[in-house]
Amino acid sequence: MSLYLLDYTALFCLITFWVGYTFFARKKAKSTNCIARCLNQHRIHWMYEAITKDIRVGEASLISNLERNIAFFASTTLLVIAGILTLFAKTEQVQEVLYSIPYAAMSSAHMFQFKLGILAFIFVMSFFKFTWSMRQYGFLNVMIGAAPVDETGLNENLRAYARQMAVVHDQAAHSYNYGLRAYYFSIAVMCWFYHPLLSIVATICVVYTLYNREFNSKTVKAITLAQNLLEKDRAERFPDA
Repeated sequence: MSLYLLDYTALFCLITFWVGYTFFARKKAKSTNCIARCLNQHRIHWMYEAITKDIRVGEASLISNLERNIAFFASTTLLVIAGILTLFAKTEQVQEVLYSIPYAAMSSAHMFQFKLGILAFIFVMSFFKFTWSMRQYGFLNVMIGAAPVDETGLNENLRAYARQMAVVHDQAAHSYNYGLRAYYFSIAVMCWFYHPLLSIVATICVVYTLYNREFNSKTVKAITLAQNLLEKDRAERFPDA
């Protein structure tokens, strides 16, 4: 198989596995316990608790902490993009260093720049996901600040309002997750610079890692158990809810 065919096969695998896993994880999360599904239930419980409090300093502090984590990745992504754009002016020097490594596949300068373009596109997309996540957490702060107090936790209108806050919270977390997922798949693209076969293997490893962490990890089992305990506790405290 020619090197050009291998290159395009690696690109096809990257796109197919990335898009395919995204749709698979989204559909499977609707019927299977996973990090996304269980944490969404935790967010609903969190917002139910938030409307029963008169002072919500704790909620503001926790959300601010989440925003700081995302801001770190957003600023780091800008630095990564700047570094990638700088490499466009140093293509020949980078190729010389890279191809001095044993068994490295020697692609043309145009293909090398194409790979850099793909890598830059991934991090630009990641930056947009992180910044959108930050904005959604800002919207959530406003909604929490506007929520009236319901000490009983039984007001149907406010419970519906709390569920909508949880929706915004969940969407912000999804955007953050998509940005992080782009970082994972960027590893496969970086392997592509060395050899397309290595990129294909790295893509499969990334999907396998993501699936294990999101659906089969000990963390998922712990969060699922905690979710069940929260539901039992809330059912005991609010039997009429």
